Amino acid sequence: MSSALQKKLEKGEFVVTAEVCPPKGPDTREFLEKTKSLSGKITAFNVTDNQRSILRFSALVASGFLAKEGIEPIFQISCRDRNSLALQSDLLGAEALGIKNLLPLTGDPLRVGDHPLAKGVFEFESTKLLKTIQKLNRGFDFFDNPIEGHTSFYAGAVVNPTDLRMEPHLKRMEKKIEAGANFFQTQAVFDLKAFELFMREAEKFNTKIIAGVLLLWSHKNVNYIHKHVPGIRIPSEIKERLRASENPMQTGIEIAAEQIKAMRGLCHGVHLMAIKNEDKIPLILNRYETLCQMN
Repeated sequence: MSSALQKKLEKGEFVVTAEVCPPKGPDTREFLEKTKSLSGKITAFNVTDNQRSILRFSALVASGFLAKEGIEPIFQISCRDRNSLALQSDLLGAEALGIKNLLPLTGDPLRVGDHPLAKGVFEFESTKLLKTIQKLNRGFDFFDNPIEGHTSFYAGAVVNPTDLRMEPHLKRMEKKIEAGANFFQTQAVFDLKAFELFMREAEKFNTKIIAGVLLLWSHKNVNYIHKHVPGIRIPSEIKERLRASENPMQTGIEIAAEQIKAMRGLCHGVHLMAIKNEDKIPLILNRYETLCQMN
């Protein structure tokens, strides 16, 4: 049975996904309430896996909780913390929990998180994990041993579409497609001209691309991203709008809505990242709908 995300993308519908972080403790009530409140507007929720190498509740279990509630998750599974045996074991568990969408990641380096002395595994990286998922879908493990039955995952991958050196990203993208990637979610996009150029180049791959939209809420926030988040370029005009704004959060909402409107004709959906401000996602989407009606 196909996921809602897969069905919509294959029908050519413009999808909206959103990122949600599991809690830093065992209490998932707020996490579930947050996703339930947004579920009417979001096709699927990316459940992050110890993002930025910071300890959080299990992404697998959190994704299973969402699936049980009828809310569609995209289970982000990182190679950083698991060897090949553990990765495949968790994937079999994900299938049993009704999780259909996956986003395999290599994983952030441990030095950036709150467990810098932990030992990274990295036996696999994201492309090798995509190949493993492809094999599990066919009824075999990574080492070609048959499993009982098969999985039915819809796997995606990530890409940076606005890096100044585009060619290496396009080559990695091609390898991920060969390994089984069905769709791509991008890093946050602010340079729309660069993104348009990327989309023209990526058209040859005939794959689905969901563009990242990151909510900015202050000039200080912009400076932090510039210093600590590699691969994201924020144009000077956006920086100036936030710096000069009397209500930076509202300006950030307006910018995000404008980006969605501009991307509607370029790609196959948007991925909203409103870290710690997920309650602003409906405001972004409402403003986007208003902008569409104005034209």
